[in-house]
Amino acid sequence: MSEYKLTNGRKLRIAISGKSGCGNTTVSTMLAEKLGIKLINYTFRQLAAEKGLTLAQVIENAKNDDSYDVYVDTHQVELARAESCVLGSRLAIWMLKEADVKVYLIASDDTRAKRILNREGGDLQQIKDFTAMRDREDSARYMKLYQIDNGEYEFADLKIDTATRTPEMIVEMILDYLEKKGFIEKD
Repeated sequence: MSEYKLTNGRKLRIAISGKSGCGNTTVSTMLAEKLGIKLINYTFRQLAAEKGLTLAQVIENAKNDDSYDVYVDTHQVELARAESCVLGSRLAIWMLKEADVKVYLIASDDTRAKRILNREGGDLQQIKDFTAMRDREDSARYMKLYQIDNGEYEFADLKIDTATRTPEMIVEMILDYLEKKGFIEKD
């Protein structure tokens, strides 16, 4: 049971974005659980699982086939528009324009690589190289497909550096903001 409720039974859509390894999925999941609302985190990783491909294969295919990006991005926005939710994705704060609250998570390249290493294992330098390549290619695709510069996030309601904060601390910061703005109240 959630310890918070949405004010006046209203709908609430929270968009959370950040590059890989910033804590997007963890924070989005924890926040959705605390609020008792749906988590939407449909990514290349889920698409890869559905298609029986590896994440690397989907990323490679997406280089020459824009339908991968367009499907993931439009599908998750359609899902988010249907009900109160936390939408956690690289482009959530740009794509879900009507989000009530937009949160951008930030972490250094080193921090992100170490988190990915802890999550997936492997070689730190290879992870750094792969992550840097993925960041460059993602940014180029976002600009090409949507004219979105994912390095421009100043419009986000909250910009949180995750390097020195636990996911729990970040979720509490977001909950405090939501409560101050009148979106939620203690149950």
